[in-house]
Amino acid sequence: MARFKRILLKLSGESLMGKQNYGIDPERLEDYAAQIKEVSEMGVQIGIVIGGGNIFRGLSGSKKGFDRVKGDQMGMCATVINSLALSSALEAVGVKTKVLTAIRMEPIGEFYTKWKAIEAMEEGKVCIFSAGTGCPYFTTDTGSSLRGIEIEADVMLKGTRVDGIYTADPEKDPTATKFTEITYDEIYAKGLKVMDLTATTMCKENNLPIYVFNMDVVGNLKKVMDGEPIGTLVKA
Repeated sequence: MARFKRILLKLSGESLMGKQNYGIDPERLEDYAAQIKEVSEMGVQIGIVIGGGNIFRGLSGSKKGFDRVKGDQMGMCATVINSLALSSALEAVGVKTKVLTAIRMEPIGEFYTKWKAIEAMEEGKVCIFSAGTGCPYFTTDTGSSLRGIEIEADVMLKGTRVDGIYTADPEKDPTATKFTEITYDEIYAKGLKVMDLTATTMCKENNLPIYVFNMDVVGNLKKVMDGEPIGTLVKA
């Protein structure tokens, strides 16, 4: 029996690069698709938000002279490219998908509504939510929080390159220690960069737990659904 019935899976666009310096690594994409299929076959209803950092990040673009609004719109388009790639990979392994966009761009994807998403998930399709919130100045973390709350997910699973939340960046500080559980308030107090503050606050105010784990290790998504304590749970 899966630990959660309906999940919002947040995937890192940068992780899609795999061993490359840019773009989409087909091998990493296939790994993600295989893991998602495994969980879908457990009867779990799945919504996915994927970032666009492997192609373009609006905030970093604005530091290089791009208009912030246009930069964020470019970032939204990057998430659409990644969403289409993931949809294609999932369809290739027999998983039905529906790509929903926060801005109108038929026939690339259908315009997002909560009810359209829930109906598709109840039919067994994996819903991929692209183009962030459709508004500038919001990250895909905030988009994930918003979609997770809207679709009434049991949890937001944040798939990253590390296996949970640490006292410091474990890639930079070898003395960093990992939390098994932590509260939203502790994240604020300790200044931990799990997600941006807007996203974290939305989850806190709407009682959406966050589970941070390493998605880049094949099989980890199923371990989370089986209840194995491989990451960090954030809750009130």
